[in-house]
Amino acid sequence: MALNPPITDWRGKRVWLVGASSGIGRATAELLHARGAQVIVSARQRTALDDFVRAHPGSLALALDVTDAAAVGAGAQALLATGPLDLVCYCAGYYRAQRASRLDLAELQRHLQVNYLGALNVLHAVTPALLQAARTGRAPHLSFVASVAGWRGLPRALGYGPSKAALIHLAETLFLDLRPQGVGVSIINPGFVATPMTAGNTFPMPALRTPEQAAQAIVRGWQRGAFDIHFPRRFTCVLKLLRVLPYRWYFALVHRFTGL
Repeated sequence: MALNPPITDWRGKRVWLVGASSGIGRATAELLHARGAQVIVSARQRTALDDFVRAHPGSLALALDVTDAAAVGAGAQALLATGPLDLVCYCAGYYRAQRASRLDLAELQRHLQVNYLGALNVLHAVTPALLQAARTGRAPHLSFVASVAGWRGLPRALGYGPSKAALIHLAETLFLDLRPQGVGVSIINPGFVATPMTAGNTFPMPALRTPEQAAQAIVRGWQRGAFDIHFPRRFTCVLKLLRVLPYRWYFALVHRFTGL
């Protein structure tokens, strides 16, 4: 049973993708543009955004830093002044491998700022407008790109994993608060995707997907009205099973398969 109103027709819908200069965000923006949506892409890299707009007529670019609450608020106000938003997707992310034996506080804080606090900045900027749109009969949707790394603790994910776990918890709470008021909420938990963030990984990445494959899976999830959109399922379903293991078994399996 769908937990959100399914989005099956993107023609004429206004979609704001925050963190869309590359990777999953850009691929999703390209797919939704092809489906007929008016796409607004945001990121810090203005050149990449302008390139996207030139290649996708009718789309808009809004350069901003998600860690700057004032800039996010001003950008959201400017977009909303031109019309309602049907879907807001937070795709921004930051990842650097780190272990506690070489703890870097600045890096830990950077993960939190981009992966979680940036999402809060966007949430604060758009939620009143989404609630107002829901009261007028629209079915707006709020979505966040987290990661399977947020499901349980993993080696090398000292900054990344906890920030994504916070994002997952946020989405669950938002669903309980906002869905009864007519605003859809979903969380996206990809496995390994070939993006600039994962390019530096030196370990095997099972079931690696392209950004385009990730975008297809995300849009299918929105079309189904899903809350928890995770992929590739043959990989993520195994990880879901690991979530219910007792810690003694879970820690032993992680050490065995990672060698860490």
